[in-house]
Amino acid sequence: MGSAIDLAAAVRTGARSARSITEEHLAAIDAREGEIHAFNLVTRDQALAAADAVDAAVARGEDPGPLAGVPVALKDNLCTRGIPTTCSSRILEGWRPPYDATVVERVLAAGGIPVGKTNLDEFAMGSSTENSAFGPTRNPRDPSRVPGGSSGGSAAAVAAGFAPLALGSDTGGSIRQPAALCGVVGVKPTYGAVSRYGLVAFASSLDQIGPFANSVDDAALLLDVISGHDPLDSTSIAAPPTSLRAAGGDVAGLRIGIAVELTEADGIAPEVRTAVERAAEALVAAGATVERISVPSAVYGLSAYYLIAPAAASSNLARYDGVRYGLRSPGVDVAEMNAATRDAGFGDEVKRRIMLGTYALSAGYYDAYYGQAQRVRTLIIRDLAAAYERVDALISPTAPTTAFPFGAKTADPLAMYLSDVCTIPTNLAGHPAMSVPFGLGADGLPIGVQVLAPALGETVMFRVARAIEAAGESA
Repeated sequence: MGSAIDLAAAVRTGARSARSITEEHLAAIDAREGEIHAFNLVTRDQALAAADAVDAAVARGEDPGPLAGVPVALKDNLCTRGIPTTCSSRILEGWRPPYDATVVERVLAAGGIPVGKTNLDEFAMGSSTENSAFGPTRNPRDPSRVPGGSSGGSAAAVAAGFAPLALGSDTGGSIRQPAALCGVVGVKPTYGAVSRYGLVAFASSLDQIGPFANSVDDAALLLDVISGHDPLDSTSIAAPPTSLRAAGGDVAGLRIGIAVELTEADGIAPEVRTAVERAAEALVAAGATVERISVPSAVYGLSAYYLIAPAAASSNLARYDGVRYGLRSPGVDVAEMNAATRDAGFGDEVKRRIMLGTYALSAGYYDAYYGQAQRVRTLIIRDLAAAYERVDALISPTAPTTAFPFGAKTADPLAMYLSDVCTIPTNLAGHPAMSVPFGLGADGLPIGVQVLAPALGETVMFRVARAIEAAGESA
């Protein structure tokens, strides 16, 4: 159906109508959504109305914007005015936000066409999209396998051709890991580069919104649209964004490091390690220098994350009390109603993380657990800073393996958590990282190579990603 860049150019010049493009993608959804279940809700009527508005603007001689007529899938934890936003949880049953998230406003202002709200692990807690209250999403490359998580619906929507672009959120790898498993590009920007206003919070110091796309250039197009300061988000960086579409793909003279601890961690499949080594060889062939770089404290990233993130979740999810919005279960008094609502409304993984986080924050354990995890976070920031004094960017695996079968890890939460071992350090540091498809495993399923950069280093990150993408396409 064409790249997002090509589709937008065709609409802006009048060569194609936004309505015809939207109808094509809605037909693709109709054909395969029953099998994949990428969406919790397809917003057909709203999408066609938005497409007609874009076509009317073109007819008036106006430029609808850089996303003119391009369908975009939205993760169902991004607020959409008057449209159900569920976070794939029963506890938000019936809730329709009274406002749009800033990223949704920016997509609409750029002429993008939201086509639906995508499935996710409940409240973005998971690595397989098996934790949704509405059933799992399937991997379009092999429907017997998971798409990754928590943004599995968004990754699957792009991989299946339901939309050229999608938005997800990344707290510990929830954009990059499903991008790797579904064979698409996924980007986690620098913390604060994209507004979190209207993103339903999981862990506020870690969450970041970013794009999925079929190419690095398409991802740059969407990231350019959603980036930039937002006064509604107190953590938003007050600086103008740089154009990532203009970044190019020249890596001559760049210094690239292979992140040793992330590439050689337990559980990394040999074929995934080989893909990283092949990507490094391609970068050398393109004029970069490559060396192995140690980030010693990265080995503690997983442990620190699974104290910091649940602690934040136990605080953020306290607002779901049966009083203000969403589900309400009956009780003889407020306390019983509150407990019954949360018991009925939250799934097992969300309950597990709330209990873990509440314990880590409790009197007598705070310093031993939460405080210690934050000190590890500081060590990771320092070790990455030292690495970036020697190199301009790092590469590593994105996910330890290719997509795994449904049910393979649901009985063992720790095994599931290990799916994020390569992606978590970036979130703890607040740095940007992205996954680029690079070859297939022995099972014929995609492998992703991760590109990491220092804070606000997206320009260099995209240059490296384009070089890896070009090498993968020519291999």
